[in-house]
Amino acid sequence: MLTMAVTAPAATQPRRLPGAGMRSEQNEALDRVKRGEIRPLNEIEGRIVPRMRGADYLGPELDDDRYRLKFMRNGSVIWVDVDARTGQIIGRTGQ
Repeated sequence: MLTMAVTAPAATQPRRLPGAGMRSEQNEALDRVKRGEIRPLNEIEGRIVPRMRGADYLGPELDDDRYRLKFMRNGSVIWVDVDARTGQIIGRTGQ
């Protein structure tokens, strides 16, 4: 009986679909690209990824008005920060 009382509230909690938050973030980013507020990710990647010779590209993040491109080289993580509005590199961490 105690087990039912403990698990019952969890069973009534609404379930979130995996990736649901990610889809809304992607939709918001796409809307911002369409409005001309930020540059498209493929444009940014097309400029930055070729410069990172010898590094594996792991993927992007979008934080407000900054793309963060993540790379791995010789076991070290490298972040390249790019202004999403202008496409200019604004920072880099790692080797």
